[in-house]
Amino acid sequence: MAERSLIKLTEVQKRTALSRSSIYAKVAAGAFPRPVKQGASSVWVDTEVQEWIDALIACRDQQHAA
Repeated sequence: MAERSLIKLTEVQKRTALSRSSIYAKVAAGAFPRPVKQGASSVWVDTEVQEWIDALIACRDQQHAA
């Protein structure tokens, strides 16, 4: 199993180039990994965010190949 760690919103924004509001809108729509509550903060599982990014790239590559 890949090692997992938790990342804060600022890191999620940096990795995805999405704004805070875009991230939460995608979470609400079921189109982005849900955060984990850590006290009063929300954090994300880094591997889940990376899988989301990888899926976007795979979708792009499939469309380009077609």
